[in-house]
Amino acid sequence: MRYLSIVFIFYFVSAASWAQEKREYVKLPEHMQSHMLGNMRDHLAALAEASQLMANQKWDKASDVIERRIGMSSLEAHGADHMAKFMPKPMREMGTEMHRSASRLARSMQEEDPQLIFKNFSNVMTRCNACHVQYRVK
Repeated sequence: MRYLSIVFIFYFVSAASWAQEKREYVKLPEHMQSHMLGNMRDHLAALAEASQLMANQKWDKASDVIERRIGMSSLEAHGADHMAKFMPKPMREMGTEMHRSASRLARSMQEEDPQLIFKNFSNVMTRCNACHVQYRVK
């Protein structure tokens, strides 16, 4: 009975939070929605891979992962041009600044300056989070 009570509490708390969704919905064609979500999952995977490389002091490899998969060099591979027209201008600007921040992170990894690397890593994550707090596609 106690277990069932916990399940019901969790369900109603979760339902209430879903009903209070405040993020702006960005309508994308179905295939673009999947593409965008896939890009964002790859951004997270790249950050995780780069973190592991940094932990092993493989700065050049970490820099390459970040620049190629998240930095400004990644825009063409991600199809940014065809997706941008569906995004509100502030969302596009957030995304562009996140990619710029990633390129700064990649450059700081080449300099092997831990303080600058942590600052730039934090900037990338802060920009990702800001967009996720403001917008949703599903």
